[in-house]
Amino acid sequence: MKFRILALPLLALLAAAPAFADATVTIKNFDYSPMDVTIKAGDTVTWKNLDGEPHTVVSVDGAFRSKALDENDSYSFKFDKPGTYKYICSIHPQMKATITVQ
Repeated sequence: MKFRILALPLLALLAAAPAFADATVTIKNFDYSPMDVTIKAGDTVTWKNLDGEPHTVVSVDGAFRSKALDENDSYSFKFDKPGTYKYICSIHPQMKATITVQ
């Protein structure tokens, strides 16, 4: 039995790669996970609430604000500008986390 090895050109492999890497943050047990996320400008972060309690995603500087997310609800925000974005749950302000955009 003969095997043929197919070689894809490097440009084809690069074209298949996503232009940006989105991030997902889960909300569970009254915590954001991961609590610290680093992304590039233009990336989108999606938060998904896996708790039986509602939670929000609210930036301290007012850059973004979700509605109350019930269990299995999600919220996404595209970060266009570099910086550090601290956020909390406005219902449970002890829940804190940070997005760093490079």
